[in-house]
This record gives sequence, structure tokens and C-alpha cells, in this order.
Amino acid sequence: MIDWQRAYAMLALRINRLIGGGALSGTVVIYQGPQEWAAQVESEPPAVPGKLVDEAERLLESAASPYLAAQVRAMRAVARHLDGERLPLAEYGRECLGLKPRWVAEEVFEEAHAELDRALPKGSGSLAERLRAWQGAHTLEPIERLPDLVAKAVNETRARTNSIVPLPEGEVVGCRLVEGVHFHGAGAYEGGLRSTIHINKAIPFNLADLLYLISHEGHPGHIAESVLKEIHLPDVRDQDVRFMLSPSFVLSEGLGLLAEEIVFPGDEAQTWLNRNILPEVGVRPDGSDFAAIHHAKNVLWGVWGNTMFLAAEGRADAELSAYLQRWALYSEDEVALVLGSLKPSPMSPYIFGYFHGWELLRPWAAKRPDRVRRLLTEQLLPTDVGPSE
Repeated sequence: MIDWQRAYAMLALRINRLIGGGALSGTVVIYQGPQEWAAQVESEPPAVPGKLVDEAERLLESAASPYLAAQVRAMRAVARHLDGERLPLAEYGRECLGLKPRWVAEEVFEEAHAELDRALPKGSGSLAERLRAWQGAHTLEPIERLPDLVAKAVNETRARTNSIVPLPEGEVVGCRLVEGVHFHGAGAYEGGLRSTIHINKAIPFNLADLLYLISHEGHPGHIAESVLKEIHLPDVRDQDVRFMLSPSFVLSEGLGLLAEEIVFPGDEAQTWLNRNILPEVGVRPDGSDFAAIHHAKNVLWGVWGNTMFLAAEGRADAELSAYLQRWALYSEDEVALVLGSLKPSPMSPYIFGYFHGWELLRPWAAKRPDRVRRLLTEQLLPTDVGPSE
């Protein structure tokens, strides 16, 4: 089994290098395995994609579990893509993610817009203008105050997650403001019970989203999942090689979007913020409904998948921009910052994991602590997740 695990890690690292990531800071792999394996991949010539397809086929024949087989199938799909295969995006997504992405009807977004209309403060202007005004009213200035507020949010989200599944003592989660990155926030587990939540200081920070983001990136989201699986799966070495364009990350991103609702049901997030954060920075209640706004925001992740379908069809940037502005309620400037991430690439299917993962998990896990525990401590696939009983 050791030889299989090494081959599995090397396959993931070699694919990652071809996509453009370093062995330890990968584009498609979160790697915490033996450093000598990563060093070997960095020192050797870039792999031939066709040979990686062959290696994936060989590993697939001897995969020890359905979970590992699904991960290897995802690697095989990416290797085939790198070797020149061009499946329709939905089919490529199915091979990578373990579920088939679909176009989301605009009627779904219309319902989300109606929810936003009810949840936002009344005012003049379009829905997009009212949303931006609400965001502006909750923007933290200066952003350098954010790490202290994040620490409070981490303590609360961690305590609430601990009531669902016991967390280890001595865990440390820091916050670092960063620049020159494409994300808004990202949680990184560094091993040894130490993690950092990186937040892009170039993007105005909406404090109404504080628990929404920290629960996603921290607890019970990505950091909690990494820490708990390290504890509960100590002998499962494939957890050291997390191939991100895969079925497991559909559940990870779905859990991330669901995380705030899990630990702050109803209006509890807004109540906590109004007691512990917003008065400190001079933000007063305005009658808005944070939970409804965040629910609509999760629904509108489907807009991004639809836009990726349009990009795969070769639609012009102007059409993609118009679609995002119409349905995701982005401004022209906001669209300009993200349009490059929607260009067709080997990583294109990843965007589908957010909406489809959230849609899959919400009826299954939102009010089921036992299932949340499973998501955080077991290796599950989308096929393991069924409708709520």
C-alpha cells in the first residue's frame, strides 16, 4: 500500500506542476506528504500528460476504496484534459466532481433577487445599488482592525463547532491581511494545530459577512475539516494529498457555504454581530436580514456556474460581463476583477462545487449534527449524500 500511496501522491503533484503550481503551494493540490516526494517532482522534467493518464489507469485498477477510485478518476480526467481531450464542460465536470453540473434556471436567481429585495433596507435605486449601499454601510475602516475582530469570530465559531464535534485543545487560528491575491478570504491549515485565515486587504470588508466568511474558512468549514480528519483518520495517508478538483471538494465547498447556517441557525449570526462586533465599529441595525441575504448569496453562486458554461461556449467577454451584472448583481468594476478566472482552463469545473455542493448538502446536513460530524471526520463522496430523511 505504501507504493500505491507514493504513486498516488506523485501523480497528483505532477498534474499540479503541469497546471502551474509549485509542489508545496499548488494550484490543484493541498500537499502535506513527504517533502522528498515533492522535491523530486520539482527537480524532474515536467511530466508527459499521456503518461499520467496511463498511471491513473494503473492506480484505478488497484484503488482500495470507492473514495480513492473517485479521486483517481478526477486526476485521470485532468490528465486527459492536459493531453488534449476536450469533453463538453458538463461531462468533464462529472468526471472530476462526481456529479454532473447543470445550467441553473434564471427563475432560481429571480427568486433569490426577490429574497434580497425583502431582506435589504428599503431605498431608492436598483437592487444591485441597494445591495452595494448595504455593503458599504457595513464596511470596516480601517481594515487593519480586522484581525482582532476575526479572532473574536474564530473563538465563537470554534466554540459552537465544538458542541457538534469535539475539537482539539491548543488549536491556533491566526489572521493575515494579504495583497495581490485573487480571493477574498482563504483558510489554510499548516499542521500542528496551527492555521491562518488570509483576507485580501484590497477588497472592502463587509462586517455583516464576518461570520459567513470565518465559519466557511474556519469552523465548521475548511480548517475544521482539515484538523479533524488529521485526528480521526491518522492512518489514512491519502489525506496528505488533497486533489482539489475532485468529488471530496464538492462537499468541502458545499459545507463551507452551509457553515454559518449550521452553527448560527435563524438570526443567531446577526444577533451575535449586533452584540459583539457592530457596536464596536459604530454600525447600527438597519432592518436588514443577514441570514436571508446570505441564503440569496449562496443561491447566486449558481450564476458563476452558468457563466462558466457560457465561457466554454466561446461567448464574448462583454456577454459574460453582462450576465454577471444582471444576475450576480456585480458592478462593472467587480466583474473586471474576476472575469479572468472564468476563462476555460483545466480548473474550470471547480466553480460548480460551490452551488452544487451547497444544494446537495443543505437538505442533508443543515439540521443534522450527526451528519455534520460525518462530513468533518469521514471521507465521503457526493454519492454518499442523499435527501434528508
